[in-house]
Amino acid sequence: MPSARIFRPAKDASQSGTARTKMWLLEFDQTSPRETDPLMGWVGSSDMLQQVRLEFDTREEAVAYAQREGIAYRVEEPAKAVPRKGLSYSDNFKFNRTAPWTH
Repeated sequence: MPSARIFRPAKDASQSGTARTKMWLLEFDQTSPRETDPLMGWVGSSDMLQQVRLEFDTREEAVAYAQREGIAYRVEEPAKAVPRKGLSYSDNFKFNRTAPWTH
């Protein structure tokens, strides 16, 4: 039986929003090695479960699904979100800056 991991995806580094980070995902682990096609050089695999990503509203739903289907799973807890310090554009030009302004 395949194994899977249950996790919440991290925020996309290239975006400031937190869309698609509230859902819990169940992804199956790789069971067969990837192979390089000798003609085209593409990398592929015969493992179709690598293409499956199931979304759940809560961690409990994902765990219940894995248990019901007999899937070995591991839960990866999300890292604590670091609050961002509020910055304003005018702070760049303050007279009493702690660091020198460089361009």
